[in-house]
Amino acid sequence: MTDLPRTTEVAIIGGGVIGLAVARALSLRGVSHITVIERSSFGAESSGAAAGMLAPQAEANAADEFFSLCSRSRDLYPAFAVQLFEETGIDIELETAGTLYLGLNERDVKEIERRYEWQATAGLNVERLSADAARKLEPSISSKVELALLFPLDTQVENRKLIKALVASNKNRGLNLVNETSASSVKIERGRIKGLDTSRGFIATEKVVVAAGSWTSLLTASEISSEKVMDSALPDLGIEPVRGQMLCFDANPAIFKHVIYSPRGYLVPRRDGRLLAGSTTEHVGFDKSITDDGMRSIHAAAVEISPRISSAPRREAWAGLRPRAADGLPVLGAYAEIAGLFYATGHYRNGILLAPITGELIAEVVTNGTTTSLMNNFSPDRFARVLAG
Repeated sequence: MTDLPRTTEVAIIGGGVIGLAVARALSLRGVSHITVIERSSFGAESSGAAAGMLAPQAEANAADEFFSLCSRSRDLYPAFAVQLFEETGIDIELETAGTLYLGLNERDVKEIERRYEWQATAGLNVERLSADAARKLEPSISSKVELALLFPLDTQVENRKLIKALVASNKNRGLNLVNETSASSVKIERGRIKGLDTSRGFIATEKVVVAAGSWTSLLTASEISSEKVMDSALPDLGIEPVRGQMLCFDANPAIFKHVIYSPRGYLVPRRDGRLLAGSTTEHVGFDKSITDDGMRSIHAAAVEISPRISSAPRREAWAGLRPRAADGLPVLGAYAEIAGLFYATGHYRNGILLAPITGELIAEVVTNGTTTSLMNNFSPDRFARVLAG
């Protein structure tokens, strides 16, 4: 366990993929003393439980600001992967076969037609495939497929290797990576950050980045005056954990080359012969249990995509807690009410996808005070203040 320093230039609460990406981006901009504080093990929560899909086109319903953010981040991944390999020797297994989106019934086909129309009109890279053309790409998909879309730019990454690479990169840069340590309260004086209370003591700092995922709303703040300690206002982000269960099959030799997506589930092939299937969306608090109902639901969606899954051996199952803000959008940028307080949280189902762009945007605002137009719709200032005590 790394010792908690007494002071730091920037403290980052949360050692998942977002916190680690922000730390690396800050270091690249010349910030010399950065401390990442993680309550558990690095990447042990939603980052490690994810499927690693980088698929904004497959999941988008319109070309809005959130879609732009996701697409920009996806497009950063090829260079991001190369840089991490050069820094650490770890291959994060960025696959480039693309994502195949299947229409398995009349309702699916209508959705595919609608999605193809707006994306083709917007000049995006998307291909409309007949059922026969889709089966030529992936012979193991269901005979019930009526129509499909191919998104050549929607890819996937091995998220657990991504976490290892980010940890190694940050260690190589000399950052303080402190795990098994909970951050409980930011300390404020005259409207400015002065430090952070943790389970292992106080750390003095004038800049705090909150990247605590599902645990964000547990953070409190107190203002220090010469006379008394007063509660201070934090934004009411309304972040809640949303459980997503995952199922993993043995598929060696590989069944698929592409990520296979349907409106009810998805399959993600890994180089090591694993085939990930997901997922559920459950509002059950901080409960990460694996349930029979969840497994049945995922298995049914997987078999609908490919009947071959019915005979594939199950390898393991797990669950993660996705951090969802009250409006379902990420929370990015400086909080106007407290100088030195920044948010990089609420990424919900897109933490892996949004890691590169989040690192870039947050590092820019922390070091230069620059908020780009890409961040305008995701500011913490969009939420009302609450007294946190």
